[in-house]
Amino acid sequence: MRDYNFYVYILTNWNNKVMYVGMTNNLERRLYEHKNKLVDGFTKRYNVNKLVYYEHVTDVRAAIAREKEIKKWRREKKNRLVMTMNPEWKDLSLEWGVISTSVSEDVISTSVSEDVISISTSVSEDVISTSASEDVISTSVSEEVISTSVSEEVISTSVSEEKS
Repeated sequence: MRDYNFYVYILTNWNNKVMYVGMTNNLERRLYEHKNKLVDGFTKRYNVNKLVYYEHVTDVRAAIAREKEIKKWRREKKNRLVMTMNPEWKDLSLEWGVISTSVSEDVISTSVSEDVISISTSVSEDVISTSASEDVISTSVSEEVISTSVSEEVISTSVSEEKS
């Protein structure tokens, strides 16, 4: 008999204020889609892409039922569930090497993996600083776009921030 894999997962945004519960048969692929905003919807609109909890099951009916059960819970109960696995509310997908880009206020950070390469770019009115754990090929800043390229199979990320 063939083994099937299904995952019920919880995502949140950078400050853990918005929560999303989902179900998939391929968690890494689905996180890639969330983090890179490849699918229109709630997670794209509210920038929800930080994996804080997941469960693995082998029965699709059990996965669907569990997702529906968790979705009905109050926020406090969901928070307690996350705390059982992830008391620090860290992005669990960073351990897997899922490419992610996140923008929060004035800090733009990109995490790329294969031994987890982290790049952090802080932008203030006159000061731009970049730090990286591996070789940074280039970082360029214009009024609305910040681009960062990292060596090791050259991975590029580009983020634009709209000014209000």
